Amino acid sequence: MKKLLIHIRTWIKLISVAVLATCLIVGTIAFIYKPTYSVTLNGQDIGHTKDKSGLQQRINDYIENGDGGNIAFVQVDNLPEYKLCLLKKNIETNDDEIFDVVKQSGTSYYKYYAILDEGEEKLYLSSFEEAENAISELKDKKSANQDKLTILEKYEAEAKDIVTKEEAISKLYEKVEPVKAKTTSSSTVKYASSINSTSKKVALGVNLIKPVSGSVTSRFGSRWGKTHKGIDIGAPKGTPIKAAASGTVVSSSTGYNGGYGNCVVISHGNGIETAYGHCSALYVKVGQKVSQGQVIAGVGNTGRSFGNHLHLEIRINGVAQNPQNYLY
Repeated sequence: MKKLLIHIRTWIKLISVAVLATCLIVGTIAFIYKPTYSVTLNGQDIGHTKDKSGLQQRINDYIENGDGGNIAFVQVDNLPEYKLCLLKKNIETNDDEIFDVVKQSGTSYYKYYAILDEGEEKLYLSSFEEAENAISELKDKKSANQDKLTILEKYEAEAKDIVTKEEAISKLYEKVEPVKAKTTSSSTVKYASSINSTSKKVALGVNLIKPVSGSVTSRFGSRWGKTHKGIDIGAPKGTPIKAAASGTVVSSSTGYNGGYGNCVVISHGNGIETAYGHCSALYVKVGQKVSQGQVIAGVGNTGRSFGNHLHLEIRINGVAQNPQNYLY
């Protein structure tokens, strides 16, 4: 029994010493070292961080949004790896340096909007709204290239020189000399001399068919403080335009034409005429006889126009009538 007590006391002393030693070791480690994360990228040690979650969130935000400017996103092939470790307290963590290394390993992609002239990229703007407004103002200024301009959204690793809307207008504007509009047969567009401002339907004596299928996007009468002498029917570019009735082509003219753009006018006899404006192409000539339903042109966006559509007018002895009294 005495030997047993001696052994127990011995074990107690040994355990006490072990516990004390462990406390001393842990205390020494805690005094000298701090828990942190070692960070590696592609197998290379790039530093240490004490805030793994915060650093990774910062990297994720950069990948999604870049660091300002026109950067849309950043492609990073490999993300850093983290491993819990002990670091001497006198050694500082280096989150900023780690972040910079990750940035250098990524590829930035820039988002911008190119304005193209006949398919060729001319210049670049930071937003679609600016590009759209630039083209709209070029149309208001009757720039010679207004119908050739398009907008393309692009994402590229190469940064482009971004211009303002005003710079774009200045660089893209092409002056048109004040000469008579070019025509397909030495003819210019004939215009309605006045407008029937009442809702009264005047008998035509001619049965008309719809030149194109589509929805009416702008009606006859007062519009934007001016008089709209016809109706607009929206349709894709190039959609065939058919003669509303048989007759003789009295005008087939290309150019701006006072806003009508490329335009065909057909006489149906007895002072009845129909006009087809903003065409992308004209398929008939002055003096040509056309039958009802014959394709005479294609829908377009020429002249003073903000989108592909047909501008249709019906006239009686030069007086514009409301086409919706007869069609659509």
